[in-house]
Amino acid sequence: MVTTLPKTDVVVVGVGWTGGIVAAELSKKGYKVVGLERGKGRTTADYLMVHDELRYTKRHEMMQDLSKETITFRNHEKMRALPMRQHGAFVVGTGVGGSGAHWSGQNYRFLPYDFQIKTMTEERYGKNKLDSNYILQDWGITYDELEPYFDTFEKMAGISGEENPLGGFRSNPYPTGPMKTSPLLQTFKDATTNLGCHPYMVPSANLSEDYTNPDGISRAACQYCGFCSRYGCEYGAKADPAVTVVPTAEATGNFELRTHSQVVEILHTGNKATGVRYVDVQSGEEFIQPAEVVVVSSFTLNNTRLLLLSNMGTPYDSKTGRGVIGKNYAYQNNCGETVGLFDDRQFNLYMGAGSMGVAIDDFNGDNFDHTDLNFIHGGSIFLLQTGKGPIGFNPTKDGTKNWGKQFKEESIKYYSSQVAIDAQGANLGHRYHYLDLDPTYKDAWGMPLLRMTYDYEDQDREMAKFIGDQTEKIVKEMGATHTYTNREQGPFDIVPYQSTHNTGGVIMGSDPETSAINNYMQMWDFDNVFVPGASAFPHNGGYNPTGTIGALSYRAAEGIDKYLKNGGSLV
Repeated sequence: MVTTLPKTDVVVVGVGWTGGIVAAELSKKGYKVVGLERGKGRTTADYLMVHDELRYTKRHEMMQDLSKETITFRNHEKMRALPMRQHGAFVVGTGVGGSGAHWSGQNYRFLPYDFQIKTMTEERYGKNKLDSNYILQDWGITYDELEPYFDTFEKMAGISGEENPLGGFRSNPYPTGPMKTSPLLQTFKDATTNLGCHPYMVPSANLSEDYTNPDGISRAACQYCGFCSRYGCEYGAKADPAVTVVPTAEATGNFELRTHSQVVEILHTGNKATGVRYVDVQSGEEFIQPAEVVVVSSFTLNNTRLLLLSNMGTPYDSKTGRGVIGKNYAYQNNCGETVGLFDDRQFNLYMGAGSMGVAIDDFNGDNFDHTDLNFIHGGSIFLLQTGKGPIGFNPTKDGTKNWGKQFKEESIKYYSSQVAIDAQGANLGHRYHYLDLDPTYKDAWGMPLLRMTYDYEDQDREMAKFIGDQTEKIVKEMGATHTYTNREQGPFDIVPYQSTHNTGGVIMGSDPETSAINNYMQMWDFDNVFVPGASAFPHNGGYNPTGTIGALSYRAAEGIDKYLKNGGSLV
């Protein structure tokens, strides 16, 4: 039996950054908002003294239970897709805060080039720079139009940083100053400056100082304990929906959070959603929550899957290139890493934070000439001092066996003197990279799993070679005695861990024929359904996506407010 509940103004499906921001902004304006989160509730009390690598890093305490719900994966359409049985290439969070609870805290703004990538690429390099299978698409909004929303997100989260000399225009400085510059980070700064680059401190959601945001939420400064990525922050120093926007929403009295609530279907009649159907995963009871507006704000992959399961929007068809739901899945091109070992220097690598680092953007976006290169875009190159755990970090020279006396000796020797210069490369939309429903495998509730079809392409491989040349130069300039550079990319494998930066599937744009949502994150086909989050990205840029997700979420909240005030219109 299904119980139908009283109607609300807005129902939010997933209470991470996107759902939390929408809930906070709309509840402050007096709307009644219900937040449905399939996982458990969280506060800082849940993280007290839990610096446990086995529990969180290795056993994925904060992540989705893959025995109940997972994805299937294949590299191409002729390959059989198989379920992802353990967390590998990426980890999907669950519980209040979602991925915003276990993230590292790196908080960039995508470059102006990203939002107009098709227009700017064609203007500079012509229409035939890439082959026709790559799908370049402008986002339907410019950086300058989105800049105020970036600013709002950074003030709410208390982002600590300094201006990127090669980034877009900023209306205001970061609300707090950059994190500490350690001797290791200073070495990177000096080396990249010597090479003619423009280093800057990574923008950080790990607070550099005590901070009170515009909503009155106060948080303490980072302790540099090194337990950020895959962990919740016991001090509240890391911006997390559970310590920022969720308490703000709850303080209004207009927001009701329901945990352990798995949404299985968006209900709709004609071109209007009427609400959602969800299961209480503890009792097994089913409920219908009617609402004026439905906000689909779960993880990227789950947004796409829920729309496909609910028969909303036209599924993407790779054969014809038509359809929009599932289109332009993109990952992160984690490319060109160089590892350096120092025989004559030691660094305190145990201390750190998820976004304590230095980056350069000289080889990101279109900040360099691609005329004679077989790829476009690029990536941020950076050195992070995140805090190395003794279980997960055992550095040795190349060729050393991973057991025995030599392994132990080198692990101890290089624990404080191994440095990795990494890069996050952009990843473009491609005709044969998409998400759809698996025809064979189902989840614990009997519904089809999401199927991912994805691989690295020539664009990614050429970028990896180029970026590898740059990171190698930096490590050698830093004075490393041994260097190892990975210039190879692909084929993509679902293991080991690489990045949780999944994007696309419900992409934004200015044309309903090529996009699923407009620049307010409103579906073209269902005007009372909004889908904020990284699923809106037509491609993935050369950064962590969270800052851009935050900006788009504030934009969505503004759009929903206009929609409700104007009786169903955004005009």
